[in-house]
Amino acid sequence: MVRRASEHDPELAREALAGLRAYEAAPRLSRAAPKPEVACVQGASLRDYGGAGPPAILIPSLINPPRILDLDAEVSLTSAISRMGRRTLLLDWGAASNRAYDVAGHIEHLLLPLLRSIGEPAALIGYCLGGTMAIAAANLAPCERVITLASPWHFSFYPEPSRAALRDMWRHSKAASSELGALPMEVLQASFWSLDTERTVRKFAEFGRLIPDSAEARRFVQLEDWANEGEPLPYAAAQELIEGLFEKDLPGTGAWQLAGRTVSDKLDVPLLNLTATRDHIAPATTAPAGQTLGIDAGHVGMIVGSAREHLHDALADFLR
Repeated sequence: MVRRASEHDPELAREALAGLRAYEAAPRLSRAAPKPEVACVQGASLRDYGGAGPPAILIPSLINPPRILDLDAEVSLTSAISRMGRRTLLLDWGAASNRAYDVAGHIEHLLLPLLRSIGEPAALIGYCLGGTMAIAAANLAPCERVITLASPWHFSFYPEPSRAALRDMWRHSKAASSELGALPMEVLQASFWSLDTERTVRKFAEFGRLIPDSAEARRFVQLEDWANEGEPLPYAAAQELIEGLFEKDLPGTGAWQLAGRTVSDKLDVPLLNLTATRDHIAPATTAPAGQTLGIDAGHVGMIVGSAREHLHDALADFLR
């Protein structure tokens, strides 16, 4: 990637490699202990992040760890929602070895039982694929309202080069993933990098120029560690995600079946879609139907960057 992005800019290559070395050598902060569980189903759990009032359940993607929604005290989305008059619960999908389900199976066998365990309809707030899953769940269980954050529903609206790159990745990794029973995180991360190779290289070059112990440098390390960690994607989930959602666009074409029912993004409860206008992971064009508000940020920046204040304001208004 460095070689391709810096073909006509050798200085960029030098800076990017220096940035990579600095990232590898950077000190890591200790992480807070997990919040207490209030419900658990087959290793997936709801964790209590405080607050009082009607419940709000945050549903992260299956692909990266849920801690992006509680990265640190300064940017924590869970903490922000707990101050909005809501009892805030974060879904932790748990170990991949406990959940050999496709995407629909994660909703049917894990998400829905956890929602029912609360005993009252909750506001569902889903990030990335978690928002896609939140909408599907809202077709099958009572909820108060749904908010999606940078979540795709119309997968055929992804740029064709992105879909082609995903098909190519799956063609090369499907057999090995089947043997392993999971698609490794490293393979998925390489696919994300390929969506914007030059930006990936330049961000490491920029990191190498930061003061090592600055707040900006520490945040970069936190985010990159989060992006490169996490459970592998269970094989059945990877197969449905790539072949069913990206290839066939089952949600967008009205053909996605869960628990014997077709699920739709046209809900009987209020739905707000918050999109990131500079999102390469889930472009705004792929968002579900309904009320949509764009946040001037990227896919992760809308959660932990300076634009998060606009996100919090929109959430607070809708949750009221």
